[in-house]
Amino acid sequence: MPGFVHRVLHLALGLCAAGAVALAAAQGGSAPASYNVGATPTGIPFTFLDVKSNSIQGMMVDTMQAVAKAGGFQAHVQQTSFAALIPSLTSSKIDIISAAMLKTAARQQVVDFSDAVYSYGEGLIVKADDAKAYVSLDDLKGEVVGAQVGTVFYDLLQKKGIFREVRSYDSVADMTRDLALGRIKAGLGDQPIIAYQIRQHSFQGVKLAESYKPSNVGDVCLVVRKGDTETLARLNKAIATIKADGTLAQIVKKWGI
Repeated sequence: MPGFVHRVLHLALGLCAAGAVALAAAQGGSAPASYNVGATPTGIPFTFLDVKSNSIQGMMVDTMQAVAKAGGFQAHVQQTSFAALIPSLTSSKIDIISAAMLKTAARQQVVDFSDAVYSYGEGLIVKADDAKAYVSLDDLKGEVVGAQVGTVFYDLLQKKGIFREVRSYDSVADMTRDLALGRIKAGLGDQPIIAYQIRQHSFQGVKLAESYKPSNVGDVCLVVRKGDTETLARLNKAIATIKADGTLAQIVKKWGI
């Protein structure tokens, strides 16, 4: 009888273990239940600090939360300056970047990008009374121009090599302030962000150059650490879901971009 009891207990334990393995597999195995997400406070309408709630809001925040819901995990969004996003990711202070960060070859050497959630090009911003029809950056040869530090737009201006000076700014707001005061001739930045801010009357004395043709159209994606294939696959699956069911389109429409 003791032997029989032992065999029954052994069988029961085995079934429990198998059940636990099956349950873990069904729930995604060892996949994390939550991720820390970095988003900037100055990229409206993609990401921005809402002073009323003291929280980061915006199109990419809504997208991240929709991805988290579809992927079955929690996303804890925290404020991170744009220049600190990739360093924070590579040092594991955050696990995912959800901001207006364009996918570039240079960045791909350091981090991995998800499938695209939005695409756009750069916008040229000039003084409101500037009547010149700018078509390309060549029209600004010899001038003082500016862009936000850490962006592809700053790199683009530097590599162009035709300007008297390229100034860097901590935010687009700082850049437009200098532009309105005549300290720079033009600035380069995220076209949807600049257009949104101008519509909201947040940027005074400046406008987008309507005739300008962007030369750097790129994809906005979620970003993970290099080689984090598990998180990347999880994000891409969820992105496909919110594209297919119309959730992503609704988010884009909500923010008017």
